[in-house]
Amino acid sequence: MKTHYYLGWFENLFPENLSKVLKEDITDRKSMVMISSNPSLYGDDGATERSWLDQAGIMFDEYHLINYRVQKEEVQKLIHNASVIFLLGGNILNQNVFLMEYKLSEWIKNSRAVVMGASAGAINMSAKWLCSKNFGDEVEVSSVYKGIGLDEISILSHFDLENNMELVQRELSPLSEEINIYASNKDCAVRIKGNTIDIIGDVYLISQSQIQKLDETI
Repeated sequence: MKTHYYLGWFENLFPENLSKVLKEDITDRKSMVMISSNPSLYGDDGATERSWLDQAGIMFDEYHLINYRVQKEEVQKLIHNASVIFLLGGNILNQNVFLMEYKLSEWIKNSRAVVMGASAGAINMSAKWLCSKNFGDEVEVSSVYKGIGLDEISILSHFDLENNMELVQRELSPLSEEINIYASNKDCAVRIKGNTIDIIGDVYLISQSQIQKLDETI
């Protein structure tokens, strides 16, 4: 059964309920593969995201960081053998370009690994997402980008929703007519396991231009 975690950003530790389900879902702990969001900057090592899992007691025999230093053939091998694939937070556009250049979408979709993404990584896991300077993206013109498409949803992750609800609804209304959008701030997660969607923290669903806060299910 495919399991995907769309995470926000965590200032401290994973909350207990998230740690619990992660431990249940991640039973194979041979290899974690991290996909950089700044693949040209080799100091991006995923230390923060890795620390969340460490503190939850989820550790692996091997850790691999994928960036431009790693050859495409080696990347495909690492993904094929991964227990967990973690798309790191950071620069969403740089990560998107890297995913497309290395043609990683199909490899990740076909993987048996648990796939996780934090902030930018979560956004790039989705089917499509809105790139807008109003969301802090370094662009002048808003446009819709393709993500990996692990699930037929869109994600807005790690954004200050509470103080920008009208902006979020206005910006995302057109896209929400095509696809359901899950929007969250910090310390939140959406878990999709098979056909079941679980909510942790403050997550909002934007669908058909309407926005509603979802109940926690875990």
